[in-house]
Amino acid sequence: MQIETIRQRLRELGALPLHEQRVLRDWLQVRPHDQGRRRPADFLPKTLRNALPGIDTELLALARLISSHAAEGDAARLLVGLGDGQMVENVLLPRGGVCVSSQVGCAVGCQFCMTGRSGLIRQVTSGEIVAQVVLARSIRPVKKVVFMGMGEPAHNLDNVLEAIDLLGTEGDIGHKNLVFSTVGDARAFERLAMSRVKPALALSLHTTRPELRATLLPKAPRIDPADLVALGEDYARQTHYPVQYQWTLMEGVNDGQDELDGIVALLKGKYAVLNMIPYNTVPGLPFVRPSWERAKEIARALHQRGVLTKLRDSAGQDVDGGCGQLRARATAPFRKTIPLREESHSPACGNAAR
Repeated sequence: MQIETIRQRLRELGALPLHEQRVLRDWLQVRPHDQGRRRPADFLPKTLRNALPGIDTELLALARLISSHAAEGDAARLLVGLGDGQMVENVLLPRGGVCVSSQVGCAVGCQFCMTGRSGLIRQVTSGEIVAQVVLARSIRPVKKVVFMGMGEPAHNLDNVLEAIDLLGTEGDIGHKNLVFSTVGDARAFERLAMSRVKPALALSLHTTRPELRATLLPKAPRIDPADLVALGEDYARQTHYPVQYQWTLMEGVNDGQDELDGIVALLKGKYAVLNMIPYNTVPGLPFVRPSWERAKEIARALHQRGVLTKLRDSAGQDVDGGCGQLRARATAPFRKTIPLREESHSPACGNAAR
């Protein structure tokens, strides 16, 4: 269900813009319709009031909780069922955040990621994206939404931007607390710059070497990391939000001195934060999570060289719930590992940051 479809249905039931806004706000903020100064009986058209129970039932069915898996700290991974039986994953993050999915599966084919192994199954509609936030709010307060779950948001741009617009206007979420994550797509930069609600931007970097990036992200746009950073810097200056560069740290892949020197060359002096996330282990994939001590050493060294670096742990590592793993266990036997191209000296990059 698209958000525009929901709006059109409300209009057909006699809703004026104020009525439409009220119903959508009640849904987004998980509050009963009779709360507030204006009671439905005194404010909403009768035809709309009579239809509300059915509409509420349909909206509730857009995203339902299948299972919840508590992780360390205040985080939890959720397996979420959609109306047609497909499933996606969400993460409840500490400090009021939720990570949502924009696709069932993903077409980018990142070699390190469980989600990419299934390919793209279908797009998640704008209504289903918002419904994931509503589901999370039924469990705990949400004041930040990051589009870093299953899927590549730039490959479902219309639905993602429609959801972002509604969350940023009626969902009581600050624009900088809506975070659009992408591997880098020219269409996304163009559309984000023109949007009414301009979210913060997270770019999946993972390596400074173009040839390694092509191996790790085989179906991502062929864009040089330096060019990607230049596009990110332009958007950061327009919006006054620093870009979050995502770097999934893998032992023997992108943790060498050459990569650290490359990071400094690319990001020093930029309006940026580097989020470094140790790899979230996926059984059957040939990538290794570095020790926490090694990760801290790398983050400290980058920070000392002028790159603002935040070392983050991926919620779900302790429950084998890295992105895509819950869904994979629930839907199908594990697929055979896909080898990397032979010219790569080491396997590669970061599931925790998508």
